[in-house]
Amino acid sequence: MRLSDTEQALVKAFEEFEIVDAHEHLPPEHVRTGQKVDALTLFSHYTRTDLITSGMKPEHYDALHNAELPLDYRWGLLRPFLENVRYGSYARPAFIAAKEFYGFDDINDNTYGPLSEEMQKQNTPGIYRRMLRDKCKIRHALTQAGRTDYDDDLLVPLMPVDVYAAVHVWEQIAARGHDLGERVANLDDYVLVVEKALAKWKSEGAVGIKMASRTYGEPNRGDAMAAFEALRNGAQQKLADLNPLRAYLVEQMLRLAAEQELVVAVHAGMWGDFRELASQWMIPVVMRNPKTRFDLYHMGMPDVRTTGVIGKNSPNVWLNLCWTHVISPVMTRSALDEYIDLVPVNKITAFGGDYGKPVEKVYGHLVMAREDIAMVLGRRVDAGLMTDKQAIAVARKWFFENPMELYRLG
Repeated sequence: MRLSDTEQALVKAFEEFEIVDAHEHLPPEHVRTGQKVDALTLFSHYTRTDLITSGMKPEHYDALHNAELPLDYRWGLLRPFLENVRYGSYARPAFIAAKEFYGFDDINDNTYGPLSEEMQKQNTPGIYRRMLRDKCKIRHALTQAGRTDYDDDLLVPLMPVDVYAAVHVWEQIAARGHDLGERVANLDDYVLVVEKALAKWKSEGAVGIKMASRTYGEPNRGDAMAAFEALRNGAQQKLADLNPLRAYLVEQMLRLAAEQELVVAVHAGMWGDFRELASQWMIPVVMRNPKTRFDLYHMGMPDVRTTGVIGKNSPNVWLNLCWTHVISPVMTRSALDEYIDLVPVNKITAFGGDYGKPVEKVYGHLVMAREDIAMVLGRRVDAGLMTDKQAIAVARKWFFENPMELYRLG
């Protein structure tokens, strides 16, 4: 990436920042170090989409990451598709990580073997701290792996709304109550279970809960009670995916999140039929819950303008650029340039790696994020719209101060 002198100077300044990584899926470190890793690990997670879109069979993708199969065989599965995806933004963090952490300028027929050996050699306790805190300068990484058993404050959990809201059969409801030592006889009993669950998560270090932007429907207590009773008395065996009970429970969790000072992170856009996950579905939800803090993810890609306007109009909405820099750097830069015009700068978060097993790629993604931010702010500096010091101050807000304040991490 060739940057202008202004952009290079900004990147250099950003490299000195402490960072809040505002979205990951990282499990506890012992999960990673307890697994075998190799060069194919660097092509896991989001790279799956590009590989399969380019023609790889899904079962061959799964085989890539089956460490029980010979490495040479698995490399042979990747090799025909590597040239199709290597220039895409999903793959770039893999190549950045291979060079920065393991000393390999490329991943190819000659290097995949020794690269794999070096990756396994370094897959030891302390890898998270070496890669995330020491290299990336990440103070906190907000992670969503459906668990809270983390050893220190490097990884800070958020927990999924659907654990308690997406209940479709009576056995799920009874089990949630039993897990918390409560007997559930009616809807109000179950709401108390949900309240107890959120308090437990918070006591275990969680700073937020996570939902998706969907057409849940207007919450209605009467309809929710009817659905609950139909499950309880056996009149209905299973509810549809989106149903009145789920809509009501989601709304109760948003209310309780405000009371317990938990942020509500929202997946918006991307994945599958992204129209069903569009950020616009959050507009009535946000308006009904003015005391709840919402962290709207991924710029709602590809609907970045609607997402920006939601952020502009809503005091209780923050905009989080997690994942976006590897989805499309060009779309990210274009949208962010508009967001500066639309949204107060204290309402934007610059970075979240959004990875699970391949922790190395967090650094690669961060490199790309620094470049994107430098290019957007650098153009404004060169146009006389801000000084370099002002640009650095804005970027520090985006990379660190804003997520620290939003999630009350101080």
